Amino acid sequence: MAGRLGLQDWVDRIRDRDMPAFGNTVDSVRNITADENASIGMLSRVILQDAALTTKVLKLSNSVIFNPARQPVSTISRAITVLGFNVLGQVVLSICLIDAFLVGGLRGRVAAEMARCFHAAVQARTAAAACGVMQVEEVFIAALLGRVGEMAFWCFGKDTANQLDQALIEQPDERPENMQMDLLGFRLRNLTASLAREWRLGQMVVSAAEPAPHPTVSEKAIALGHRLASAAEYGWESAVATKALEAYADMLQRPFDEVKILVLNNAAEATRVAAQFGATDAARLIPVPNTEDAEEIEIEIAREAADPEPDPMLQLRILRDLAMMLNGKTSLNEVLNLVLEGIYRGLGMHRAVFALLTADRTTLQAKAALGHDAEALVKRFVFKLDGTKGELVNEIFMRNESFWLRDPMPRGISTLRFEKATGAHEAFIAPIITHGRAIGVFYADSGTHTPDQEAWQGFLHFVQQASLSFEHVATRGATSKR
Repeated sequence: MAGRLGLQDWVDRIRDRDMPAFGNTVDSVRNITADENASIGMLSRVILQDAALTTKVLKLSNSVIFNPARQPVSTISRAITVLGFNVLGQVVLSICLIDAFLVGGLRGRVAAEMARCFHAAVQARTAAAACGVMQVEEVFIAALLGRVGEMAFWCFGKDTANQLDQALIEQPDERPENMQMDLLGFRLRNLTASLAREWRLGQMVVSAAEPAPHPTVSEKAIALGHRLASAAEYGWESAVATKALEAYADMLQRPFDEVKILVLNNAAEATRVAAQFGATDAARLIPVPNTEDAEEIEIEIAREAADPEPDPMLQLRILRDLAMMLNGKTSLNEVLNLVLEGIYRGLGMHRAVFALLTADRTTLQAKAALGHDAEALVKRFVFKLDGTKGELVNEIFMRNESFWLRDPMPRGISTLRFEKATGAHEAFIAPIITHGRAIGVFYADSGTHTPDQEAWQGFLHFVQQASLSFEHVATRGATSKR
C-alpha cells in the first residue's frame, strides 16, 4: 500500500508525537534505578509529584500481587523498602503506561487489550511462582506490558486504527494477524517488541511479543497466561478454555479441577488489580465467574475516585519518620515530600501544596502538589508580594501567621486573589518559618468537606516539623562551612 507508515515510522510517531511524556518518565525512572548511589528520596520524588500515581503505587504495594507477605505499606519510602528499587520502578512505568492508554482512541479495543493483559499477568505470575521462579513480579509486569504495541495502536492509530477495526468487524473469521499484515505491512506484536526496545521495558516484554525458540520458564508462564486470558473470553466452559486450562494444569503439575478453581480465583483477582491501576473499563471486561466479584469491582472503582480518608495512624508514622530524619543527614526534599504526603494522605485532604519564596522574596511559587488537579494547581499557585495590607498572602509574610480560610475571616483580611487561584473557600495555609522569618508555605483544602479542628491542628503540626527541618538543614550547612 503506497504511502503507508512502516514499523519504525509508527515507533517514532508514538514516541515523539503521541507519548513524549512517557519517554521522559522512562528516562527519569531508569536513571534512578540504574544509579547505585541513588537514594530512596529520588524515586520518592518522582512518584509523589503525581497524587494519582502515589495512590496507585501504595495500593499495589499493599496488594497480594506485589506484597504477598502483606507487610503494611503506608508511605512511598516504605514501598521502596518492601518492594525494592527495580520492582517499584517497573510498577511506576506500568502505571504511567496504562494511564497513557486511557486517554482516548478506540476505547473498546484498548480496554479489551488491557483486560487480556491484566488477566494474563495474574495467571502468569501464579504459574511462574508454582514453577519456582523467584522474580515473579517481573513476570507479572512483562505479561501486563506484553501487548503494549496493540494498546498504543488502538489508542493513537486514528484513521488506520478505524480501518483495521472495521475490517475485523466485517471479517470475523479472518486471522487478525493476516489483516494487520495486509493493512500495515507488519503485525502489531512487532510494534510491541519495537516499543519495548525503544522504552527499555525489558527482554521479557520483547519475548512476550517475539517468542524465542527455547523459552525460559518465565517466558512460558507469560505465553500461557496470555493464552488462558484470550481463551476465557469464549467462556470458561468452552472447548478453547478447557484446552488452555489443561495446558496450565500440565505446567503447574496439579489436578485439572484444582487448577480450575485457582484460575477462576485469579480472574477475580485480576479485576481488582485492574481497578487499582485505574483501568476500570478493562476490569469490567475480565471474565469473572460470579456476580459477587463484579460487585466488589464497582466498590473498588468508587474508592478510586474518592479523596483519602483521614488516617491518624499514618499521621503518627510520618511524624515519627520526620523526627528520625532530623537526627540524620536526610535531604530537605525528602523531608518536604514526606510532610506533603502526611498532610494529603494522613489528614485526608483534597489537595496539598508546598510553595517557596523566590530568592528575591518577591514571589511565592508552588514547588509540588498532591491531590485533585495537582499539576494545574501548581501553575496557578503563584503570588506576587507587593506589600498590600490586608491581602492574605502578603499578610502571611508580614505577620508570620497561619490562617484557616473560612467564614468569617478576621476583619480586614481579603482572600479574593487566593480564592481565584485555588478555587477553594475553605482551606488551611501556614508559613514555613526559619530563624524567625517566613520562607514559604504549606496549603491544603478538603474539597467539598468541611475541615475540623483536629485536621487544623494536624496541619499545623506537620508545618512545624517542616520548619524545624529547614532550620536543621540550614544549621548543618553553616556548621559544615566552618
